Amino acid sequence: MTSAAFPRSLSRFDPAGLLRRDWRIAALLGVIALALVVGVVQGQIARGDRGITPINSSGDFLTGGIQVDVTGDNADDAREKGWREAQRKAWAQLYRKTNGSDGPALGDSVLDGIVTAIVVEREQIGPRRYVATLGVQFDRVRAGQILGVSGRTLRSPPLLVIPVYSIDGLPQVFEHRSAWQRAWAEYNTGQSAIDYVRTAGTGVDTLLLNAGQTGRRGRVWWRVILDQYGAADVLTPIARVEYSYPGGPVTGHFTARFGPDNKLISSFTMTGPSPRALPDMMEKAVARMDEIYTQALAAGVLRTDTYLVLEKPVAVEELPEAPADGDALPAETDSSTAATTPSAGAQSFTVQYNSPDVESVSSTERAVAGVSGVQSASTSSLALGGTSVMRVTFRGDGAALKAALEARGFKVQGSGNTFRISR
Repeated sequence: MTSAAFPRSLSRFDPAGLLRRDWRIAALLGVIALALVVGVVQGQIARGDRGITPINSSGDFLTGGIQVDVTGDNADDAREKGWREAQRKAWAQLYRKTNGSDGPALGDSVLDGIVTAIVVEREQIGPRRYVATLGVQFDRVRAGQILGVSGRTLRSPPLLVIPVYSIDGLPQVFEHRSAWQRAWAEYNTGQSAIDYVRTAGTGVDTLLLNAGQTGRRGRVWWRVILDQYGAADVLTPIARVEYSYPGGPVTGHFTARFGPDNKLISSFTMTGPSPRALPDMMEKAVARMDEIYTQALAAGVLRTDTYLVLEKPVAVEELPEAPADGDALPAETDSSTAATTPSAGAQSFTVQYNSPDVESVSSTERAVAGVSGVQSASTSSLALGGTSVMRVTFRGDGAALKAALEARGFKVQGSGNTFRISR
């Protein structure tokens, strides 16, 4: 009588069956959650709208802010004349900055040989007029010999850059493109004493290099990350932007930090009249950050943590003295070749050659580099109108290199590791 009073559904209650159903539901929810996590991670890595590839970080000389206003027969002619004028102005400015006086006026053909790039900062092109602000980049080896640049230069170990950008209290690094990331990517670091290691912010960069990582202190994980990027320590330049009101003044608070302990080096503040001034503010802030880090290097503040790397934190590189025209030069290396280590079985040779003009330097380098067995060929000491010196890395001994050069039409004199070639 009593059992008949209970509903039919309750009278058939099966605890074991309910547990089986709960387990299946939990397993299904776990699979869905795992798929969502995998999808988020893949999306975090695969997103292609935030990476900014850093520009060339070689040791070339860059002179910016060159203003030109020229006219021509047509738009192309005006632009070519503008670039020519920019090269002449940039060379005069670079020489004056380096030596404190006006230097020799070089012809357009010579400038074409030592200029490696024209950087367009702003330009307006009309039917017959070209108005622009340009930057001119000069080859460090060739221009350096004319400038007389030589001596000892302090150089830091490779330092990984994690540019943290904070707005509305939300710090980020590579999660989204920012003016701070772009400013660091577009900054020419070749003339700096700091060996910056910059990343594009794509792939696993967003997972490994984030704002949370800058707050970690564990040396083991830091060493794993630094090894991934070939760096010895880390720099954390931070930019925090504040907007007064929409379209109003902008204030940037910048902080230079260093090392896994996020050590404070210095800070400064910059302001702009409107959000349109933000890119220019960021560009100037990066240049000032470079000055801060350079001063810290000279003061011995940028000391690499011994738990991160066992190498010496500071290296010194030599630049060659300017040679006298026509003199035979000893074997020397500049900063771009001093760090090059020949592979197994390869040897380094000193090759002297006549260099009456810049075009002869380029053609001789290309011809020697095309010789079978040559791994690299670059001019280490340039003497326009005299005898220049080339550093050649070759897989084989001196006799084999001499035979290979003669096979390419060169007349070769000398033996051992020093040769002189001519046509």
